[in-house]
Amino acid sequence: MKIYDFEVRDIDGNLTTLKPFQGKVLLIVNVASACGLTPQYEGLEALYQKFKGRGFVVLGFPCNQFGGQEPGSEAEIKEFCSTKFNVSFPLFSKIEVNGPGTHPLFQFLKKEATGVLGSESIKWNFTKFLVDRNGRVADRVAPTTTPESIEKSVDTLLGS
Repeated sequence: MKIYDFEVRDIDGNLTTLKPFQGKVLLIVNVASACGLTPQYEGLEALYQKFKGRGFVVLGFPCNQFGGQEPGSEAEIKEFCSTKFNVSFPLFSKIEVNGPGTHPLFQFLKKEATGVLGSESIKWNFTKFLVDRNGRVADRVAPTTTPESIEKSVDTLLGS
């Protein structure tokens, strides 16, 4: 299965796939609204704005598995991201990234790019997966790594 075949629900609850993003460089992130790392939304939006014209998209997947830091409804999440951080990149419905309810997309991402010592488990909110234009997972980036710190990697994957 290719990354573009996975079914996901957008933040408004509409079932879709990742096919609309085929041929683009993706940064797929499990996000949360009440986390110490939540200010990364600002950096993610800035990265999106800087590179979207070259075929780059940030995809945000809210997750409430880490300290209950994403307790709100999809409507509340959408409103929070829009009003607090002016997020314009695509957001999706809440998912699980670990355990038996792990969304198939994140099962795929974790298998393709393992964490420290080969661990597949996601350790916290704002774990980031960089995907190249061909749908290959190019890198897994730690939650504490800021979006600004991966700008060069995004630029490289976008090419000229």
